[in-house]
Amino acid sequence: MNAAAPRRAVLLGLVALPAGAALAQDAASMQAAIAAIAGGRAVEEGGMALRLPALAENGAQVPLAVTVESPMTAADHVVAIHLFATRNPTPGLASFHLSPALARAEVQTRIRLAEDQQVVAIAVLSDGRVRRAAAETRVATGGCLG
Repeated sequence: MNAAAPRRAVLLGLVALPAGAALAQDAASMQAAIAAIAGGRAVEEGGMALRLPALAENGAQVPLAVTVESPMTAADHVVAIHLFATRNPTPGLASFHLSPALARAEVQTRIRLAEDQQVVAIAVLSDGRVRRAAAETRVATGGCLG
């Protein structure tokens, strides 16, 4: 057996280690941000839709839309929609505060992403429930030059 082979494996592992640690740190900071929004309440899947292109040609302008099922009445409405990106250094992308005066609980925007990642939307309802939706996107050309 070639003595260089084990050495190569160790070197490749050491190169991959910082990237893996960074991914774990990004995921942990995103989970902490979502936990702060949820305030100890259980986060439900469903009841909302997050639309994001599967492939973003230009990471500087990725279109995104979030719709939450809600009657938008004074007694039952969406209070806020929060957006997070799993691989951003700071996970929070945007927060939108809604009122029952809106006809629909829907927001549309464009976000900037540097690389392939998952975007998570969290909706906080007036009765205290918290909903979650997620979508993956691939970025052809990164939008964060630095």
